[in-house]
Amino acid sequence: MAHPKRKTSKSKKRMRRSHHALHDKATSVCLYCGETIVSHRVCSECGHYNGRPVLTKSTDEANA
Repeated sequence: MAHPKRKTSKSKKRMRRSHHALHDKATSVCLYCGETIVSHRVCSECGHYNGRPVLTKSTDEANA
């Protein structure tokens, strides 16, 4: 097995890992209620996804 001949410096290690940073999630605006939602997810406010209603809210939840 190969073994490193020299210690990898902190700067070299950090340069290699520079693209490991977390990125912001892609967000968009719901066309029906105007709420900010994560892309490719059902809107938690109105229940629409891809131009059609997917989730329906019961009357008990609406009154609460």
